[in-house]
Amino acid sequence: MYQQTHLNLSCYKCNGNPDYEPFENSTALDLAKRGARVILACRDKRRAEAAESGNNQVVFMQLDLASLESVCRFAETFLKTEPRLDILINNAGTMVCAHTDFLKDGFGMAFGVNHLGHFLLTKLLLERLQQCGSSRVVTVAARLHCFGSIDFPLIDSEKDLVTGQSMCHTFKAYCNSKLCNVLFTRELSNRLEGTNVTCYCLHPGVIHTSLCRNFGLPHLLTPIAKLFLLDPNMGSQTTLYCALCEGIEPFSGRYFANCSVQQPSVKGQDDALAQKLWEVSERLISTS
Repeated sequence: MYQQTHLNLSCYKCNGNPDYEPFENSTALDLAKRGARVILACRDKRRAEAAESGNNQVVFMQLDLASLESVCRFAETFLKTEPRLDILINNAGTMVCAHTDFLKDGFGMAFGVNHLGHFLLTKLLLERLQQCGSSRVVTVAARLHCFGSIDFPLIDSEKDLVTGQSMCHTFKAYCNSKLCNVLFTRELSNRLEGTNVTCYCLHPGVIHTSLCRNFGLPHLLTPIAKLFLLDPNMGSQTTLYCALCEGIEPFSGRYFANCSVQQPSVKGQDDALAQKLWEVSERLISTS
């Protein structure tokens, strides 16, 4: 689908959740085969080694998006050791089946990992992106953002997107966090207008990863589900499209699916909501 890229890429690859590891590995290896240097950032070195597969252009750096301190440490290490950053891919999709605090920072897990961790990381690496010519920020959202909403008073009081511990609340927290991804991309694009950095968010398709298992798919239904779900290689195509396709710069801030521009939900197009989420997110990371 894509031709060999001639960009001098130092591609930072973010994985905050081991449930996405097949999807992550597929994206990382594809980029490496195209000549990119891929920094695979995740919590577990063993999972990263599965993606390295002897390719010296795919390397591991430890990052736990469930800790703002870890995000800061990673950014410091990256900036000291990697002179280029041409593509930043934010991809975490945790959907834990219980309310879990965002470690010592106190945020809900889906809100903290899927949004705030990426928000802080992007801000810390933004100057390096701007120094490297035409660069991109790609954030993996989900079509489920259409079911999302943002309750700012709840964020202020609970540091979370939902209250409750049921499966329904877990699903809602995930949807809300994916709406955050869409709004984050929209506001980031507005703030970067006129610069050399463009940004995109996307729905990768419904991919068969262990995320599906953690959400409670019965074991007996797994073979049937595989008939309807994308394998990780197919699921990575829209991510690769947003990262590599030439000529999509005018669509900075937009939402993609099936390798094409799509309309997000009405809330996902709300510039005022996007700006408020940005301002609240800045306040939260500055006080944590």
